[in-house]
Amino acid sequence: QVQLVESGGGMVQAGGSLRLSCAASGRTFSMYVMGWFRQAPEKEREFVAQISLNGGFTNYADSVKGRFTISRDNTKNTVFLQMNELSPEDTAAYYCAAKIPGREYGIWGQGTQVTVSS
Repeated sequence: QVQLVESGGGMVQAGGSLRLSCAASGRTFSMYVMGWFRQAPEKEREFVAQISLNGGFTNYADSVKGRFTISRDNTKNTVFLQMNELSPEDTAAYYCAAKIPGREYGIWGQGTQVTVSS
């Protein structure tokens, strides 16, 4: 089982960009579908983006489509979330997650905070 550690969060002005990284331990990273989720204060956690085992397929929440890009480097056991055109509505704790294909997400990182000021 992998363990996940996110990094790259911070504070940025509206319209700016951030790139989140999620480093996974273990040798089986390429066996996991990877996803990003976020949770704003007093809101439910929501899906942001997902990428397939080899990176060939991705899908996004409508709210981030066209602004965020998920990618992965299986040689470095890392998944990324490039976030452009950030708005205050993107302010949240962002979590990296992993799952075996066909199952629910069951492995989570500790989260990294993203704060976008207007």
